[in-house]
Amino acid sequence: MCLLSSLIGIRLSTSLETRALTVNFGGHVAVNQVSCAFAPGTLTAIVGPNGAGKTTYFNLISGQLPITSGQVLLHGQDLTQENAATRAQRGLGRAFQLTNLFPRLSVLENVRLAIQARHKLGVQIFSTWFSHRVLIEEAEQILEQISLGGRRDTPAAELPHGDQRKLEVGLLLAMKPDVFMFDEPTAGMSHDEAPVILDLIATIKQQKDKTILLVEHKMDVVERLADRIIVLNQGQLVADGEPAAVMQSKMVQEAYLGIAATEGAAA
Repeated sequence: MCLLSSLIGIRLSTSLETRALTVNFGGHVAVNQVSCAFAPGTLTAIVGPNGAGKTTYFNLISGQLPITSGQVLLHGQDLTQENAATRAQRGLGRAFQLTNLFPRLSVLENVRLAIQARHKLGVQIFSTWFSHRVLIEEAEQILEQISLGGRRDTPAAELPHGDQRKLEVGLLLAMKPDVFMFDEPTAGMSHDEAPVILDLIATIKQQKDKTILLVEHKMDVVERLADRIIVLNQGQLVADGEPAAVMQSKMVQEAYLGIAATEGAAA
């Protein structure tokens, strides 16, 4: 059960909800009956040890994996039977742990195509390039936001890894989703590159009508950005609440931080 309301003493409106979300791989239950609601204006960090089911949970929400049982709802509408593309059009935006770009197209073209997809102009994606000046201008503005304006004509495949991660966030911004889902957005980025992504996420968070989910293992990032933490372990939701309270939980310290219960007793 999702414990946010009882832990922080308020009832928040819900944009995204999962109800008893479950997936089985053979005899292994990778995500087990996870029910949770996420509110606009909040950033929820999803943490847990390796193999806990964090990315699998993301894949079930965004439609990359079929659901064994349960539901995914966006603004109260059941999306469980919808594919990933339809969920994206409805307002679920997903940035992947591994980059998901058009490698041969330029940086600008990647963002432009995402904008055109939002406007449902997919059939025209390779036609009348210069007739879509408004779309190009919007793409250029996004490139400035992600600090890639100077690389607009570079093929995506030629970008270093950190810049590819920035571009992927740019594609997500171009889609203007209601729910932003980030799966380890700074993975593989240098210490100097990561602040650009984190600042962008912080800016999105300021838009109180947006909901942000963040899978992250860097606790300094979680502490900086999260309003709330949920913890998955062996596919189950084991903790949910404000960051300080969750991280002080004995169960979380054992399951996620690797602090043995005996250490506390010895101290």
